[in-house]
Amino acid sequence: MAEPLVHRVARMSGRDPGEDNRASTPLELLFDLTFVVAFGTAADELAHYLAEAHVRTGLIGFSFAALAISWAWINFSWFASAYDTDDWVFRLLTMVQMVGVLVLALGIARMFASVDHGAHVDNGVMVAGYVVMRVAMVAQWARAARQDPAHRSATLTYAITILVAQVGWVALAVAQTSVGTMFAWAAVLLLVELGGPAVAERRKGGTPWHPHHIAERYGLLVIIALGEAILGTIAALGAVVGPEGPGWSVHAAVVGVAGVALTFGMWWIYFIVPGGEILAHRRARALGWGYGHIPLFGSVVAAGAGLHVAAFFVEDHTELGAFGTLLTTAIPVAAYVLGLFLLYSWLTRSIDPFHLLLIAGSLAVLAAATAMAAADVALEWCLLVLALVPWVTVIGYETVGHRHNEQVLAGLAD
Repeated sequence: MAEPLVHRVARMSGRDPGEDNRASTPLELLFDLTFVVAFGTAADELAHYLAEAHVRTGLIGFSFAALAISWAWINFSWFASAYDTDDWVFRLLTMVQMVGVLVLALGIARMFASVDHGAHVDNGVMVAGYVVMRVAMVAQWARAARQDPAHRSATLTYAITILVAQVGWVALAVAQTSVGTMFAWAAVLLLVELGGPAVAERRKGGTPWHPHHIAERYGLLVIIALGEAILGTIAALGAVVGPEGPGWSVHAAVVGVAGVALTFGMWWIYFIVPGGEILAHRRARALGWGYGHIPLFGSVVAAGAGLHVAAFFVEDHTELGAFGTLLTTAIPVAAYVLGLFLLYSWLTRSIDPFHLLLIAGSLAVLAAATAMAAADVALEWCLLVLALVPWVTVIGYETVGHRHNEQVLAGLAD
């Protein structure tokens, strides 16, 4: 579609889900930059609390933050895939949502601190960010409902469930309940959040989202999340070669190679899955695939946080030993690799026996890295072995596993 020369108000009639050469827009890429900030804040807080051995706080706070951040991105991205008019109204409402994401990010540190103190969860600022985002999001869905009669039932379902869920989150934030009570009610609200799109897409006719576009959008957010691993690598490397570190050496080179190799391998194996092509033929599998990315995004960001913890270890600013430090990266990497295989099986409705060998090989390499850390091998060498975990799948796919993809793609027309 040609770029407009002026952004006058356009009718929101829905995009063509079969549009050729549909790609992410500059506005979507700008919107994604706010999530660099949000994920970065969550990773910093996770690394801080893990380094202080406040594991419970780190896990609870990060899980809540990662879910909130990922869901905010998902809300916008699926709407934009179906109804991006790129007129001035759409652009300004997107800007409002960007403000909301930044407010959400500003509340993450307070939320972590409140979980650590244990009295109640102070998520008021995060909820305020969601209110800002959802004022704009409801306006977008209401506009689509008014101007696209063919999809009115689905778009109204989105708008109503967003409103209901947001009222619940505001009430929960005002109530200032205990941590346990808060997360019990949060589970109920999460059902509303996840249930809205399921009802809209499966029972109300759905929306005209574009399969290749949405697959590209998810891939771009994975790349943004992988940026945290690069930042973690820089932090660990800076601890070695910085003013207070021992300076450039073989150890510094190993840290740098390990971080980049791990990040690159995680990137490579994500794009093995031909998501756009499969979704184009099997649209009914999209929700499970999309929701399944939430823990995947979290595991990528958490791996970056683990590399930050490694920097704290080098600087002797952590309560964790080498074994505990390595686990802060190893566990998210394991979750990421296993999550990718599960998503692949869900999307393709297949189980390739060769994948079981790849999983076993990946876990064996991961076990070797943790065993080295338990035996007091220098952390940088443990990280280097850990970095080989995704490369088991890279090598396996490039030599043998690609044949399974070929069979899957050949069967899509059936």
